[in-house]
Formats: sequence, C-alpha cells, structure tokens
Amino acid sequence: MNQPGSGHSGYFDAAAGLPLHPVAAEAMQAAWQDGWADPSRLTGAGRRSAVLLDAARQAAAAELGVRPDELTFLPSGVHALQQAVLGSLAGRRRAGAVLVHSAVEHSAVFAAADWHHQRGGEALVAGVDPTARVDLAEFVELARRPGVATAVLQAANHEVGTRQPVAEAAGALAEFGVPLVVDAGHELVYGQPPAAAPIFTADARLWGGPAGVGLLVTRQGSRWRAPFPVDEAEAGRSAGAPNVPAIVAAVASLRATRADRAAEGRRLAGLIERIRDQVPRTVSDAVVLGPDDPAARLPHLVTFSCLYLDGEALLTELDRRGFAVSSGSSCTADTLTPSHVLVAMGALTSGNVRISLHPGVGQADVERFLAVLPDAVAAVRAQAPGSPAAGSAAPPRPAAPSRPTADQGPVLDSRGRRCPLPVLDLARALPGIEVGAELTVLADDPAAASDLAAWCRMRGQQLVDQAGLDSGGTAYRVRRLR
Repeated sequence: MNQPGSGHSGYFDAAAGLPLHPVAAEAMQAAWQDGWADPSRLTGAGRRSAVLLDAARQAAAAELGVRPDELTFLPSGVHALQQAVLGSLAGRRRAGAVLVHSAVEHSAVFAAADWHHQRGGEALVAGVDPTARVDLAEFVELARRPGVATAVLQAANHEVGTRQPVAEAAGALAEFGVPLVVDAGHELVYGQPPAAAPIFTADARLWGGPAGVGLLVTRQGSRWRAPFPVDEAEAGRSAGAPNVPAIVAAVASLRATRADRAAEGRRLAGLIERIRDQVPRTVSDAVVLGPDDPAARLPHLVTFSCLYLDGEALLTELDRRGFAVSSGSSCTADTLTPSHVLVAMGALTSGNVRISLHPGVGQADVERFLAVLPDAVAAVRAQAPGSPAAGSAAPPRPAAPSRPTADQGPVLDSRGRRCPLPVLDLARALPGIEVGAELTVLADDPAAASDLAAWCRMRGQQLVDQAGLDSGGTAYRVRRLR
C-alpha cells in the first residue's frame, strides 16, 4: 500500500477522511485529459469520458462483488447514504412508512429520518450496549412490526469503531421481507463488503479518494426509487454530469487500499493496542471506549474519555503540539449537541478523543503522541473553570430545587454551566459529605444526564435518580458509596 506523505504523520483523524492517496492523485491527473466532458454526450470528448466512467464502474463493482449496473456514483458519501435510506423507503411505500435504525448511526441517517418524519413517516430506534453494539434482538423485533419498510445498520461505528452484526441482521430481516440498508464505510477498507445487504453505501474519503464521491449499491431485486428529482445521470439515480476524474481516482485508491488491507489492518491494530494499553496508565481518570475484543472493532480506531476537561479544548491543545484528532461526535462535533453515539452508550460525552490512524502513521508517531498526551491533558485540565490552577472561576452556587429537599442532603446549582463543569462540581463536592449520604446537582446542560451517570460508574458512586425541575433543568441525586 502506498503511504501518504510524511507531512501527515501527526494526522490521527483518518475516520474523518484520509489524505489523498498517491494512486488517487495520479489517476485523477491522468483522467483530466480525457474525462472532463459529460459522459452522456455523443461527442468524441463525451465518449472518452464514458469509456473512463464505465471502466471505473467495472473495476469498483469487481472489488465490491456486485454487478456494474448495481453501482451508482453520487456526489458524496452522505448523499449516497441519505439516497439509500430515503430511496428504499420510497420504493417500499406500499409496505409502510416506518424506518428502523440503531441509536448510533451516522447523523446523516438521523437527518434522513427527520426528513421522513416531517412527511408523515415514523422512525423506530434500537438501543445499544455500553460498547455501542446494537441490541440485535430489539433491532429485529422492531423491524418485524407491521408497516416497517426499511431498516438501517452501519457496518462499524464511526466514533468508537464497534463492528455491528450486519450479516445476522440482514439474514433475520430477509425472513420477513424487510431490506437492510448498510453504511459500509470503513469495512470496505479493512473488512469485506456486506454480502447479505441488498443496499449499501460508502464514502471515498475513507480510503484516500477525493471528496465528492459516494458509492451507492442497490442489488438486483431491491425496491428503490429516487427520493429527489433526477435526470438521466447514473441511470436515473442522480442529477448532473458525474465528476469522472474524481470517480476514477476514488476507484483507483479503493483498489490500492484493499490490495493489502489484511496486513495493513494487522499493523494498525498493533498500534491501536499500544494506545489502548498506555492511555489509562499514563493519563489519570481516563477510560477507553468500545469492545475489548479486537475482532469486534475496527483495527485503526480508538476513542477514550478523560474526566474533568473539554474535548474541544484538548483537541486544540493536541493540534498545537502537532497532532490532529477528533473530539466528540465525528459528525456533530461542530455543534454544542452532545454526541448521540456516546449518549446511547452511556459514556462520558465531554473529554473525548478519537484516534484513527492511516497507513502513513508508524510506531514512532504513536510513541510521540503517547509522550505528548499526558502533558496536554494536564494543561487543559489546569485551565478548566473551577480547577485550582484556573483561579477566579465562579464555583457552583448553593440553591434549593423546586421540590422539597428533606432527606435529600446538600444541593449544588450547576445550571448555566456547560459540561464538564457539572461533573467537576460534583467531583469537588462529593468528598465533603459522609459515605452513604446524598448530594443533589442541578444542571441544564444537555450532556449532563450522560456525563453525571458516566462519572458515577467510573468513580464507583451511585446515581440514585433524576427529576425535572419546574424552574428549568434537572435534579440529579447522587449517593456517596466510598
């Protein structure tokens, strides 16, 4: 496998998109000579573009184990995923208007579900365990309900790397005629295409292809109908002239990446194991997320949570020190909304770092990261409001909740304080009460419910209950156990 240049050795965010693969760059440059024209035109230039597009489709189909006429190229991976979901719903509207998906799908699926709901449809969500693996029994049971048209399940989670039981789900759903749409994503790089899924998608950025190319596979016999206006492009499944040079580059990089995926996957898995082993040893109050079993997760990705810090602040600090990582949800990190993946897992939603390695990363790069990380975490924690080093940050204020406080113990009002501050408030206050006593924290940050529960599990304390307040926010009652 050709390696990205050494200038990307500190880029640890491959799950958000790889640097352009050298093979892709070469293929795109060559394709610009003959692939710039609209391949639907009957001119000489159009025919040359059509030849390149057909060759790329044949090569990609062979790599994916599908027929060329089952493969559609679309303008992005997100576009392909939403087309897959909504197109399957449109094609099966006579069966019903209910969509089933897991609680940890890519945000594009949630956006498609919301769009579907606004037009009279319904979405049912299956839960996951603390490793982000879907509850297969619940997923199948939901899909069995009357009126279900389509179900969606990612091949592997983009945030913590958990592989999902796609083959089992597809087989179970096939027994009662519900098709499974699969976000194949990273499995096309280090695993296998979902052979049992009638519809699946992928994004070329994940294997070093250019941005602007998504793959949609609709196997023969699948009921699929374009949910948006289209023209003659891609057999009536898209609109506008396809970007032939980008498609050629995407397919070239897919083939190059998959050529030695097994060996490269084993190498990266070793580096990830090193990170998983060392982070809890060298960083206090840190926990690694996802399955312990290497076979149950992607080989190149790991996410860990650190108490008492903001993940975005740590991202900035690590970037200043030469490492690009991801924090929070990979598809919602630009908002203040807590990661839906981490919330569904019951994990800490603040203080998260996702590491995803690409083929250009070596052992020395990982060791350099592990050497930098403890100091970076300490620096960010020292600046957190409420920490001793931060100085004048206002502490939480005493308050009374809007219900009687008898037998409830002391109360801290952390409303108006963004996570991780409510957790920090709890950590500072709980040692001040006796073992067996209770403390109530008032908070209105959306992430507080998940973060306070995760903190109690990590620190061996008990979240007794939580209740909404008439005055706004939620009261969380915590019992000190040790």
